[in-house]
Amino acid sequence: MATDFSRALALLRKEKGISQRVAAEGIGISQALLSHYETGAREPGLSFVSRACSYYNVTADFLLGRTMVRDGAPISPDTLHDAGADKQNRMGDVAVSAVLGKKMVMNAVSLLFDVAGRSRHTGLIAELTNFFAAIVYRVFRHFYAVSGTNEKGFFPIPHEAYGAAANSEMAACEARMLAILHNKADAPELPALSNERLNAEYPQMVQSLYTLVHQAGERSAKKLP
Repeated sequence: MATDFSRALALLRKEKGISQRVAAEGIGISQALLSHYETGAREPGLSFVSRACSYYNVTADFLLGRTMVRDGAPISPDTLHDAGADKQNRMGDVAVSAVLGKKMVMNAVSLLFDVAGRSRHTGLIAELTNFFAAIVYRVFRHFYAVSGTNEKGFFPIPHEAYGAAANSEMAACEARMLAILHNKADAPELPALSNERLNAEYPQMVQSLYTLVHQAGERSAKKLP
């Protein structure tokens, strides 16, 4: 039975474009044993995990399916790249709508995270993060699936099932956020979101928020009976 480990192990070899024989020789085991590891028929010891990490230049956490960050770089506000400050345009001169959409979404999401952060409610912040993560996951999988050359084993959830799984996660996140927001005993203290307050505190972001909210509202209204 395939596991996160066996899936990652096979993925790394296929990305490298080498056969099981070549990979087995490089790691120092038999091809038959590597085949068992890649299919999940057998579980390796720590010595193999260490050698495989060195051979593929990844961390044990990645190989064991604990993270998708291959080099083990820590994630913190100080180390993450700030896309909002990125002046490089990789989309070309014709992608004006893409640049506009990117800026509006980033501004609106930044505003929402700032509002949630000011509540100092870690549960609300976590669910907000998880909700947007599910959206990113869905879009990335749509883009990834278009090319027939991308390795299908990159994800643990099969292509035909990921949409329903992501929808379920988004619904669960939203339900938990609502439960937090309406918890009478421990509701987060959110700042006032009046037009005057938002314009005063987020003059560079509020226009993006209002534009996206308006557009989404208009599209939703058209679908009402």
